[in-house]
Amino acid sequence: MSVHELARSIGSSRLITDPAVMDSYRRDEAHLAEPGHPVAVMLAETAADISEALKWSTAHRVPVVTRGAGTGLAGGGTAVEGCLVISTTRMRSILEVNPDDQLAVVEAGVINADISRAADEYGLMYAPDPSSFEISTIGGNIATNAGGLRCVKYGVTRDSVLGLEVVLADGRIVRTGRRTVKGVAGYDLTSLLVGSEGTLGVVTSATLKLQPKPKRAPVTVVGSFDSLRSAADAVAAVVRDGIGPSLLELIDRATLRAVDDWKRIGLEDNTAAMLIAQADGVDADAAAAAMQKHFEQAGADFVAVSQDAAEAAQLLEIRRLAYPASERLGQCLVEDVGVPRSKLPDMLESIDRAAAEHSVKIMTVAHAGDGNVHPTFVFDRTEDGSVPEAVWTAADEVFRHALELGGTLTGEHGVGVLKRRWLSLELGEDSMQLHRSIKAAFDPLGILNPGKGF
Repeated sequence: MSVHELARSIGSSRLITDPAVMDSYRRDEAHLAEPGHPVAVMLAETAADISEALKWSTAHRVPVVTRGAGTGLAGGGTAVEGCLVISTTRMRSILEVNPDDQLAVVEAGVINADISRAADEYGLMYAPDPSSFEISTIGGNIATNAGGLRCVKYGVTRDSVLGLEVVLADGRIVRTGRRTVKGVAGYDLTSLLVGSEGTLGVVTSATLKLQPKPKRAPVTVVGSFDSLRSAADAVAAVVRDGIGPSLLELIDRATLRAVDDWKRIGLEDNTAAMLIAQADGVDADAAAAAMQKHFEQAGADFVAVSQDAAEAAQLLEIRRLAYPASERLGQCLVEDVGVPRSKLPDMLESIDRAAAEHSVKIMTVAHAGDGNVHPTFVFDRTEDGSVPEAVWTAADEVFRHALELGGTLTGEHGVGVLKRRWLSLELGEDSMQLHRSIKAAFDPLGILNPGKGF
């Protein structure tokens, strides 16, 4: 097997074989065990490049790992031994923004935030906004079915993907989905591919649904609480009332303390949790007032409503600082479970119990409006990126309790390498076998992102 054959077909300038240069393409943000060593890294520029690469990989039985910006948190973009890494970061063209049909067509390497910036010229926006929206690519967002702060109102990535261009394992280029509002011809391959973590095909471009941008700046409500339970009760009240916030986030004491130590936000000693909510519709003022009332009735000791866009952005920045503040304290295992919203208090309390029982530092934030909880396990940095056994034991308890509450192992980060060992607990063996059959239909040789997902 020689990569020179591939270099001749796509051009040697697009192929990296220097081990020192390839090293930066071996990992994502999961920082798990030592990743494999690729035989080459291809800097794809077109779907045709990727088609040639997959034909070559099929012919030589070479595993393929596709990556965007490497911001994934579950190990889905980590290299396996002897693989070809395909990087899509050079595929960054916004091919079309169509205001009449409220859609955009973009290549896989386009940064999430750039889509909304392009749509903004037409009074539109791309709704999904993961915390990494300024650096993550749409291809990676599609691979994991990423969510974000606004998903409580606008849904996750799958809800905004109308169609895809995908290269299959044997090099064929197929297009799924549609540009129309409705369409039910054939199986919904688009939805199947969104969230498949690169195991069924390589996404090269996407047709995305755009939303009308709210006519006014969102109104932000912030409340501080002396217990996680009272904060979660406030979330439940907002949901029951049908207010429909565009954002409803929870931050626990440990995370707030880390942010305060870094940025001096004026954290009070008795604050156990903070809620940050937004309303962005024509009734934003009334919705904000209703959320303020529910926060107060649930026991908030302080509630503030933003007076202008600058103040709203400043308040929301506290939430966006959560992960970098955690990283300052050590190595992070960022987790992602989802539970029915009514079970959010139980989930939060179980995380606290696991932290105490195993002497593990856990810092928790949550997309509280849809029950998606992100406990971040923080520990001393290790040379090989390995995770201490106590952390895995605590994480195991968190995962299992989420499933016991009728929840899921992952709401938006994906399974990757991180959660393979627990996946059968959620899906069951019959469902796992069905997944394997679908995988075999798309990728009979099993060369696409092996060892990831199921």
